[in-house]
Amino acid sequence: MTEAALQEEKKELAKQYKELLKISYRTLTADDKKLIRSAFDIAVDAHKDQRRKSGEAYIFHPIAVAKIVASEIGLDATSIAAALLHDVVEDTQYTLADLEQMFGETVARIVDGLTKISNMPYDKDVSLQAENFRKMLLTLNEDIRVIIIKIADRLHNMQTMDSMPDHKQVKIASETLYIYAPMAHRIGLYNIKTELEDLGLKYTEPDVYNDILGKMKESKEEQDAYILDFTKVIKDSLDSEKLKYEIKGRPKSIFSIRRKMIAQNVSFEEVYDKFAVRIIYKSKPEDEKFIAWKIYSIVTDHFRPNPIRLRDWISSPKSTGYEALHITVMGPKGRWVEVQIRSQRMNEIAEKGYAAHYKYKNTEKEDAGLEGWLNKLQDTLENAEINAIDFVEEFKLNLYAKEIFVFSPKGDLYSLAKGATALDFAFHVHTEVGLHTRGAKVNGKLVPLSHVLKSGDQVEIMTSEKAQPTANWLDYATTGRARSKIKSSLKEEQKEIAAEGKVVLARKLKSLKITLDERTINQLVVYFKLKTSLDLFYRVGAGIIDNKKLKEFAASRSNAFVSFFKNRIRKPDKPDDIDKDEFSEKFDQLVFGKEEEKLDYKIANCCNPIPGDDVFGFLTVNEGIKIHKQNCPNALQLQSNYGYRIMQAKWIDSSQRDFKAELKITGIDTIGLVNEVTKVVSNNLHINMKNVHFDSNDGIFNGRIVVVVKNKNILNNLVENIKKINGIDKVTRT
Repeated sequence: MTEAALQEEKKELAKQYKELLKISYRTLTADDKKLIRSAFDIAVDAHKDQRRKSGEAYIFHPIAVAKIVASEIGLDATSIAAALLHDVVEDTQYTLADLEQMFGETVARIVDGLTKISNMPYDKDVSLQAENFRKMLLTLNEDIRVIIIKIADRLHNMQTMDSMPDHKQVKIASETLYIYAPMAHRIGLYNIKTELEDLGLKYTEPDVYNDILGKMKESKEEQDAYILDFTKVIKDSLDSEKLKYEIKGRPKSIFSIRRKMIAQNVSFEEVYDKFAVRIIYKSKPEDEKFIAWKIYSIVTDHFRPNPIRLRDWISSPKSTGYEALHITVMGPKGRWVEVQIRSQRMNEIAEKGYAAHYKYKNTEKEDAGLEGWLNKLQDTLENAEINAIDFVEEFKLNLYAKEIFVFSPKGDLYSLAKGATALDFAFHVHTEVGLHTRGAKVNGKLVPLSHVLKSGDQVEIMTSEKAQPTANWLDYATTGRARSKIKSSLKEEQKEIAAEGKVVLARKLKSLKITLDERTINQLVVYFKLKTSLDLFYRVGAGIIDNKKLKEFAASRSNAFVSFFKNRIRKPDKPDDIDKDEFSEKFDQLVFGKEEEKLDYKIANCCNPIPGDDVFGFLTVNEGIKIHKQNCPNALQLQSNYGYRIMQAKWIDSSQRDFKAELKITGIDTIGLVNEVTKVVSNNLHINMKNVHFDSNDGIFNGRIVVVVKNKNILNNLVENIKKINGIDKVTRT
């Protein structure tokens, strides 16, 4: 580097340092500034010879992470210092002992936690990765700041990922959507969660992201004008109450608009709530609730509210600590508008989460929401019985779940995930209550354990010492906590029955002149098509494998033994057995990797791709390569967890083979509509109609057509032609 460039870099460093102190959310004392200065100097020295892929000095990465921690998340000086030093132990000659000596035990512990997370192998076996994720969450209990700084680190990596190769971008973005965005959501860092989701979409589905982004930019002017119209209507009424407030428009994130488009099967133009109006008011803490409802009253005087869209998170805050009043009203031009009413304190908590809680918190009161969540999480983490992959899945389900509020018979308020059942509530109250549940009453009436609870229900759980979980309970429970406790209990019971079963099996085999040794156990497992010896012993103990079945095993033992080994050493079919046409037809469709190799593959049932769809290959354990669409519901999980099994795939020649696709058609029923639709399909030479079903109900037309096509272009043309028919509203591929 030239001398001039080095001088420029030094100037930039000095500027960044001043900015870091200036933008800090907390008020920094002289000692705080001294700590941050020392950390800054050590980080600059440690990373002086390192550069990022983009070519800039590496030190700008820890500074950027520290700025996110200081301003967007609003943590203290200790956290800012730890953020500056987060890569020092991993990448440079400084040790943990050096940091502890210079900055104290807390900073060293946070940096240690961050180093452990960074060193976790992400490209190994998926169960290892899930186990590593569990370990990562265990660091929460040591110090939640570890995970928050890790989220800030991931946010900056996502913001600066352009210089990375494509496959790495997809891997990191999938992992972000799979793990880090839900974590940010749960801790209450809504702004960061939104940015992580949008950036995740930018790299996993760039075309979709850019399309929505472009359309949002086009509609911004119209949106600003609409918010101005809305504000004009209520401004005088708010001013006459002498309220101090500001009204802002907040566009929904690209990711959430995309999610709505998929969930509701609508286009961008048909998503009606693309932005929300936010009214933020100043108030003394004791008047917050009163003023919120006063503003609610003024808004609903001018605009008619949707009665089923009122959300009162002021009386019952979300478990993340989020407080606000949400209403949906019929705004100008007959459009539904979501209005969020928050005090300045509530707004800061919504944006900063954890940090704002502690700024506004009464020091005598524990932060029950966050503490309670951490304790529950700790409970699940330490449950060794639950499979790590199940844990990651259930953890994610519980993170994004919407909440309901229910009452105990004494009137205590509990928050549960939406969709929770009476049995989930029993485990939520206490594990022992859950394990001994005999029945449940909701609002005084006896209900099944699978009864789905609604907000406001009063739930009473009846218990009995004799009651214990059965396998059916897994169908009744939806929350991760309840399911993991039930599985643990069932496993314990299974182990006890299996222990008895082993003794019984040895006795019964002895009478059949067979010794129970490892070889016999393997034969029995294969004969009864089981997975493990535990399954075998359990079935004997439970009486599923009885004397008659064991005698049949003894009779066929020698034959079974021989055929078992024959299967193991059987040679593959000769090439002559393969249908040549089928072989070339299948191999002509897709090519894999940079070398564009032709390999055998199967089409995944979950998304049923056809030629022309953007796809990737996934190497399964037993079924070879499976082809999934890029926007398959399972794509995120596969790309995040099994990055090393993902193969680039692209279509080459699709003239050889036909593909099945199903179209759903809706519209207004008119005379001759069915005839028009079938004519459009049958007039196309390259399309074969396999199945047709039309239905008319009170003037609404619903149709389902299964067609066979050569590729996506032909299908797209067909869809466009059907859309042109008068009366057709929507044509979608299912």
